Amino acid sequence: MNKTVLLIEDDPSMARGLKDNFEFAGYTVRTARDGDQALEALKDAPQLIILDIMLPKINGFEICRYIRTEGLDIPVIMLSAKDQESDIVLGLTLGADDYVTKPFSMRELLARSEALLRRHQAGAKTVLNFGDCRLDLHSHRFEKNGREVPLSPREFDLLAFFVQHAGKALGREKIMNAVWGHGRGVTLRSVDRFVTTLRNKIEDNSSTPKFIHTIREFGYRFDPQD
Repeated sequence: MNKTVLLIEDDPSMARGLKDNFEFAGYTVRTARDGDQALEALKDAPQLIILDIMLPKINGFEICRYIRTEGLDIPVIMLSAKDQESDIVLGLTLGADDYVTKPFSMRELLARSEALLRRHQAGAKTVLNFGDCRLDLHSHRFEKNGREVPLSPREFDLLAFFVQHAGKALGREKIMNAVWGHGRGVTLRSVDRFVTTLRNKIEDNSSTPKFIHTIREFGYRFDPQD
């Protein structure tokens, strides 16, 4: 499978190192040195974006905001020397799928990139498997250990959204808008309540969940245990 990555990094030595390693791993690599070049390079529809935050002209936060505002469903890994919680939360809130701080392990970055691509491709499947569970999007059936477990329509939609975005940090507002839609009188607490009921149905022990993990003060992340 041909894999195309867009590396948005203004530091020449860092960009060169990233390019060499991704090419060695089998990627077709495109590069951008500033925000303007990045926006132009998005027209070529890369399959993965490695995005530095501190960029000339347009910073990485604004680029990430643009990507999601335009509805571009491309996995984004933010890359920055910033490691404060507020920066990480802001990046994830704007739609980044992962966040890696410098200095970092190139092997870890490549592994995270491969995992994001796999999960992104899995989103197109109609039968989704995780752990001892099976979710059939066509028949609206959920099975655990080979036995059907009834889910309400909203619980089913919530679980499907989690599984299709496995490994991604998902903010409560993003979940609410995707599953309930806009302007329906649903609150962020509604998301928490539905997550609690869903955990009771899919987890072996809802008090120590292995699939739906809470991200403090942000939202949730679904781990498919693969």
